[in-house]
Amino acid sequence: MSHRAALLTGTALFLSAALFSAPANARTCDNLADLKLPNTAITHAEVVAAGAFSPPPVAAPTGVPPALILPPPSFAAVPAFCRVQATLTPTSDSDIKVEVWLPVSGWNGKYQAVGNGGWAGIISYPAMAEAVKAGYATSSTDTGHVGGSGQFALGHPEKLIDYAYRSEHEMTVKAKAIIQAFYSNPPKFSYWNGCSTGGKQGLTEAQRYPDDYDGIIAGAPANYMIHLHAWSIALSLAVTKTPDSFIPPEKYPAIHKAVLDLCDAKDCVTDGLVGNPRQCHFDPETIQCQDADGPSCLTAPQVKAAKAIYSPLVNPRTKELIFPSVEPGSEMGWGLLAGRTPVGIAVDTFKYVIFKDPNWDYHTLNFDHDIAYADKVDDHLNNAINPDLRPFFKHGGKLIMYHGWNDTAIAPGNSVNYYESVLKVVGSPAQNDIVLFMAPGMNHCRGGDGPNVFDAMPFLSDWVENGKPPEQIVARHTTKGAVDQTRPLCPYPQIAKYKGSGSTDDAVNFVCAAP
Repeated sequence: MSHRAALLTGTALFLSAALFSAPANARTCDNLADLKLPNTAITHAEVVAAGAFSPPPVAAPTGVPPALILPPPSFAAVPAFCRVQATLTPTSDSDIKVEVWLPVSGWNGKYQAVGNGGWAGIISYPAMAEAVKAGYATSSTDTGHVGGSGQFALGHPEKLIDYAYRSEHEMTVKAKAIIQAFYSNPPKFSYWNGCSTGGKQGLTEAQRYPDDYDGIIAGAPANYMIHLHAWSIALSLAVTKTPDSFIPPEKYPAIHKAVLDLCDAKDCVTDGLVGNPRQCHFDPETIQCQDADGPSCLTAPQVKAAKAIYSPLVNPRTKELIFPSVEPGSEMGWGLLAGRTPVGIAVDTFKYVIFKDPNWDYHTLNFDHDIAYADKVDDHLNNAINPDLRPFFKHGGKLIMYHGWNDTAIAPGNSVNYYESVLKVVGSPAQNDIVLFMAPGMNHCRGGDGPNVFDAMPFLSDWVENGKPPEQIVARHTTKGAVDQTRPLCPYPQIAKYKGSGSTDDAVNFVCAAP
């Protein structure tokens, strides 16, 4: 018997014996309401007809920039599924809501859990719908609280642990049990798919619970959460240091144009994208106003602020890196973090998690001793930066990471740094188990001037199930629903290079090669 077959068999036996007494035949959806699982109350189980799902109303998330909030999705194309709702209580202060959706027909025999964004606080219904449409059984959790603020953590350390990692693991174990009860078989393969907080959740699973998933997709992960949120505050402080420091959004196009004029053609294609930002060395002083202030130039204080935006955040005393910077080409998205006040999610981290003071003033954040104190308080709870993924890789686990070069919510270098740290610790064999795709012109998780629409799940499943690593992922750019450009995303550090002939809007005319 192979190692994977033995693992699957052992998992099935454990779930059957330890979690519930499985009947000889599959349960009906309604009967799942009677399923007994540890620390679990199944509150509802019913079949939802094809196209009939309507998500419950939710309040607009607080502390999350509007650019990161998706418009209401349509569920018309979702096939019939069994919807199971449950509450998990691994501690006396836990109140973890989860949902498990099980295709009524056409199940592909696999499980795909989906991640959250920001502080979570909601079930990720749109992502669950996509998983079910692809034939997967799926699950999502609110991570143990309601709403998009970090206030829930104040005075509730167990709820903070639920948010940080426990809710995802508890959901995974219980979802697999529910899947086996419904289909009389455990999932053949289990996958995680998430971006931003969902990307952090995926890396946390690989680090803490390496046997939970066979494959993980971690997009733009917020895995260095404490340092990320310190950087977010630092950007706002940099552009509001003096009344003259602030860069109004009306000037972003001029800065962006100057960057493109310098660096667009460096990849031999003039397409409005910086193909490899690490080869672009733009100095904001080149557009400093020579006379009066104007919309196409920066004043001296604004030049200083722009340089701060392009510079990594470092400890002012030790010069050690706290968090990397945004990249050239991202200028049109600077308003996300370089506003007059920091984003709420970052301030909440220091208010409710680190200093535990609702009245804490972000202006007082000290980037030397306060960051050291924050790391000590967090104690690797939310900072999911452990590079030793050998236990995950040992059982055949595969990890796909991706990040947009134009991301201004989470600096792209964070993914590069984590990827390289894994290679350094695990060694060259890790290249058989982890791959990073960097997307030129892509914003945070989606959107942007570059091709940014793609589905990494087929590539992950092919890698896990057939041993075929992804050599490239073709991404699309759409305008008003129509595809107007495709481009290959390449395994880092490779970039997409134009072959020299054919349309530069067609991926077939590019090849992945060294920079």
